[in-house]
Amino acid sequence: MLKEGEVFLEKSNSETVHYHLNSFSNLDQEFIKERYAIIQKQNESIVISQSQETSSYTTFDYKKIIGVFLFLVAVWAFSYFIFQRQQLKYITYLLLVGLASIGYSFSANYLRRINSTTNPLSMDSAFVPFKPNVVTRWDNSFFYVESKGIPTTHAMMTGITGWQQQVPIPQCYIGNNAWSIPLNPVVAAVPVPVSPAHFSRGAIAVAVNGVAIFNPYTNTGVDAFLDGQLDNWGGHCGRADDYHYHTAPLHLYGSTSQKLPIAYALDGFAVYGNLEPDGSSMKVLDANHGHYGTNGVYHYHGSAAAPYMIGNMVGQITEDTTHQIIPQASANPIRPAGTPLKGAVITGCVANGNNGYILSYTLSGQTYQVSYSWTSNGVYSFNFINPGGTTTSTYNGFKPCALVQGVDEQQQQSLGRFLIYPNPANQEFVLQFGKDIDKREISSITIYSSEGKMVYNSSSYTQKINTSGFAKGVYLVFVRTTNRLYSEKLVID
Repeated sequence: MLKEGEVFLEKSNSETVHYHLNSFSNLDQEFIKERYAIIQKQNESIVISQSQETSSYTTFDYKKIIGVFLFLVAVWAFSYFIFQRQQLKYITYLLLVGLASIGYSFSANYLRRINSTTNPLSMDSAFVPFKPNVVTRWDNSFFYVESKGIPTTHAMMTGITGWQQQVPIPQCYIGNNAWSIPLNPVVAAVPVPVSPAHFSRGAIAVAVNGVAIFNPYTNTGVDAFLDGQLDNWGGHCGRADDYHYHTAPLHLYGSTSQKLPIAYALDGFAVYGNLEPDGSSMKVLDANHGHYGTNGVYHYHGSAAAPYMIGNMVGQITEDTTHQIIPQASANPIRPAGTPLKGAVITGCVANGNNGYILSYTLSGQTYQVSYSWTSNGVYSFNFINPGGTTTSTYNGFKPCALVQGVDEQQQQSLGRFLIYPNPANQEFVLQFGKDIDKREISSITIYSSEGKMVYNSSSYTQKINTSGFAKGVYLVFVRTTNRLYSEKLVID
């Protein structure tokens, strides 16, 4: 029972205990709220339907509306031939009232369509394949993404021919500086175009690996991809040495399911690749580079050609006087911005130990390098290596930060959490336990859907679990030992 902020639980010995809702982790709070909502609706005898993304939009029955319209027209025509013309005006009034009712019904239904709510558990499933390099959390209004802005599934900078002499440095997109994605997106009356005139500063979306995605046009108004400023993965570094993409990161599908989003726009709507969320082929795109899904929720699609991801920002957003969407995270520069180095071609960027990189490039047939690193106190050293010698510059900047996982994740790690792979899964998955979990002490393995329905239960250790009969969605896997309970999220695609 959930009552006045207190969660009441019945133990196996029939003893009842209660704890405040805020004492649970974000994941558990969401689970409790969903269970409570289901119980409430069941008590009211309402059939529940759950989807990964829910919307108050209901299908508009055009056949019925057309039928009513034709009926009214028929009544008017019949009256025209039967009644005198002076009586015809009353029938005309009736027809106008009917048409007004139809218009009101259509408008009310449309307004219901433009307000949608994203399930944070479903949203979180898109980021799972890139954890722990991405940390997520949420409240009632926003879904927060914490990261260092550095990709871990691909290299950086290689292939750039229009280099601005910026290099990738991990940023601190954490705490109050995390990326904020609205959980209750609202369709704008007039979509704002993604162009050189709008959003020329800052991000327009966040990829599921925690890397920001900027306007395809740079702050000088040119297409960054066509100008040769982007690497082989559609990214480069900004004036603060912050790595970010300018095109849709379709390459992330090498590390995640093609049925999951690759990014979320800062207006709250998801970005998919060339497949729909249900795995079918991409439907025809509108001028905004997206469309409404079968559940009535809008989403964008990424492509290899312009506008690459978002043609117009469909959701309501706030653009400040510097032409950036707010709220959003910000990068911190530690040195003056570079200038274009004409003719330079970046050939590689590899890690230099645990706290730096070596960036290599060619210019006029010669090979050059920038070897840079930083200390725990925020001292950054740059060695510019050229055929004639080495020049060193040192700057005092921000202290490097660390991603801090949620309390529940920290507790699981300290207790010896287990791993699920593959995750997302399809036909089956494997459980792999840490050294602190003795398989002989496992008393049960239980799996619950996001609606709180138990879909699997075993009273003993099982390494492989068949999921071929599971519906697509997010699940919670619980492993109970003699004295502890562990949990992990599972995504079925």
